[in-house]
Amino acid sequence: MAERRPPDQVMRLSRLGALHQCRLSFMRQLTRRMATEGWTFHRQAFDVDANGVGHAVYCATGPERSYSLVAFAHDLPPEKRSDRVIADAWDATFALFDGVPTQEDLDRLARNVPLQEAGRISDRELSLSRANRSVRLWAHVVDRLAAGQQPDAAEIDAVGYLMRTTAVYGSGKFGAADREQIADRPEMQAPFQAEMLSVYLTRWFVRDLVNHMARQQGVGRAATLAPDLARKLGIGNSTGLGMAPFLINHPVLFNNWILTREEALARVRALPRASVQERDVFRTIYARATGLVARWRSDHPIQQRKLAALRTDLRALDTRLAADDLSGPTPWDALIRWSETALSEEGQELLVSLVLEPYPDLVDGLGCCMADSAPEAFQIDGSMTVGTVQDLLRDSFGWALELDWSRRQANARAWYVSAEKQEPRLGERYEEPISAYEQPLAPARDAAACFATLDGLAPDTPIADVLSAHPQHRHTIRRAQISARAPYGEIRDNTIGADVLPIDMLRAKLSFFGATHFDPRSDRWVRISMYGNAPYPDELTPANADLWVYPEAAP
Repeated sequence: MAERRPPDQVMRLSRLGALHQCRLSFMRQLTRRMATEGWTFHRQAFDVDANGVGHAVYCATGPERSYSLVAFAHDLPPEKRSDRVIADAWDATFALFDGVPTQEDLDRLARNVPLQEAGRISDRELSLSRANRSVRLWAHVVDRLAAGQQPDAAEIDAVGYLMRTTAVYGSGKFGAADREQIADRPEMQAPFQAEMLSVYLTRWFVRDLVNHMARQQGVGRAATLAPDLARKLGIGNSTGLGMAPFLINHPVLFNNWILTREEALARVRALPRASVQERDVFRTIYARATGLVARWRSDHPIQQRKLAALRTDLRALDTRLAADDLSGPTPWDALIRWSETALSEEGQELLVSLVLEPYPDLVDGLGCCMADSAPEAFQIDGSMTVGTVQDLLRDSFGWALELDWSRRQANARAWYVSAEKQEPRLGERYEEPISAYEQPLAPARDAAACFATLDGLAPDTPIADVLSAHPQHRHTIRRAQISARAPYGEIRDNTIGADVLPIDMLRAKLSFFGATHFDPRSDRWVRISMYGNAPYPDELTPANADLWVYPEAAP
């Protein structure tokens, strides 16, 4: 059995910021399950007027229960359209309802869902979300359809979505059902399945809404959006700094994601041979992934440099695969080892995703291991000795113990929450008066401070005695103890250093969602596409439920 890659290699921010979707991504887990289990879908209601105002209900029914997306469409003035968390109006708002809503449920949701944070939902709802139109593409598609024509495929490819979500809330926020309420359901066992289902059904609603608006504008002559063009459209998402603290604050969950992916890779690398069929699958998916990279565009210099490196990597990989038919011993291990010196981290991590593709039997069953089912991990063991805690800190933060934390460069940034915008911020510690409001999102600095306190104490001292005198180290001791069971839970970089790039954390999380076409708009927020090229519910079959993420090149 090949060993998993060590945390010191995997958990660096530059590598986390190069992760790609894979077989374990949450969107692909959901579409595979729905197709395999034969879920059925129907539109229960679509009551939207000529101005685009009204509601719709979309139902998804699995083997044991149904879920319904309740969508509200709004006529939003242009000056009110904003992707900011503090916005108070949107083009559309949504709730994922547990079951099929009654009229009483719809009336209640109509009073609350359009208000988002200012409203209140119940534990019958699993998620709350909102979305805004991509104004230029929306207008183009509606105008063309209204005139009886199809929109320009190049315009669709350039943007990739008609609406983008600005938040998809779940897990108890604003009154929604707590995670524990649904965690034992097979279809909700993997992380974020309710949120992924909400987005999948939202895409169906957006397709229906754009067709409806075209019919209203072009009465009697409007065309319906062609299936091949509709399929190109995903749901966009604007993600900012709020997602970065999530990874730091959920070390067990993050560990489970990374550990599962590393376990899948280790299983594949351990294979002594690859069959002709497995090699053919890899080469087919590789060719499709190469086309996907060729169509990936970004205006941001960071991503442009990554894309340039990735395209160089693919040329090197082309040369390697032309000379290697992968019929030798442990071919995947050999390919991964070669990549570690021949390719950039962007190329290495794409290759990791690709070598998993021929092996659903080895990989897909691991998806159920990715949730956080260990709340007891957050309980501090006061009987653990100082010596043991020091060993744990050395293991996860040995690199941080070598840094000079008195240097401004090491402490240049501070995480805080903006009182005005109610959003996480990363500010300049020595240029802004923010230190008093700093959030505990610098585990490396805090680990070094804790280690300094422990240094010189008797190794057999119970850690409870230390915490009674130094309670400020409580969160660090907890993280150290968690690391014993979650070795991939800690980012092995300074999250408050002068050179930290928060988009690396955003990319890591979004890759596990299954996002593609990462397009940073700065080093602190990114736009992505979700479910682009996926089959719609009326098209979903076991044959197309998985590899949609690698679209075939147009003839």
